[in-house]
Amino acid sequence: MQSPKVKKLVTLLSRLPGVGEKTAARYVLYLLTTDAEIARDLGAELATLHEELRPCARCGNIAEVVPGEPAAVCTICRDDRRDGKLLCIVGRVHDLQAIERTGAMRGRYFVLGRLLSPLEGIGPEDLPLPRLLTRIRDEGITEVIVATPPSVDGEATALLLKRELAPAGVKMTRIASGVPHGGDLEYADPITMGRALAGRQTL
Repeated sequence: MQSPKVKKLVTLLSRLPGVGEKTAARYVLYLLTTDAEIARDLGAELATLHEELRPCARCGNIAEVVPGEPAAVCTICRDDRRDGKLLCIVGRVHDLQAIERTGAMRGRYFVLGRLLSPLEGIGPEDLPLPRLLTRIRDEGITEVIVATPPSVDGEATALLLKRELAPAGVKMTRIASGVPHGGDLEYADPITMGRALAGRQTL
């Protein structure tokens, strides 16, 4: 029989995305049988997670709280080498990180935090559109890249952004979607193949 302490830890860890009960149990057993300092360090970092990290006040990315500063600002927004006129709109921080890993984005970001989803009760009023429009106006943004995922909710959000940002008069572009690098064409779905053909470039 597991002890109440182990059961509680397994239950808590199982609530993390991608972590099932068996994986959570392995994590707990590992922490119990390895150097106790690892568990102490992990606990200390988790205990201060929400005090030391905040959403960036400008873009919504993860930012460290700096004592004495009124708001947390992430390293991307602080980077003066970035193109301040180019803004990439993403749905989640995960998407921002995925784009950053490519090294191809030279501008800055705006994280919506969620996507338009009528089935989940998320409407236009639940998206930070007024803050986005204010930023575009105040920072003189000239191009907006809409980088929402090629899903039903992502496409609906992209169409909403196109409509709402039209009065701002900025150039709007949409990330292309097609066959992934290294993928076989026979496994690509019709929508993906259609977009790959429509988004073809000169060879």
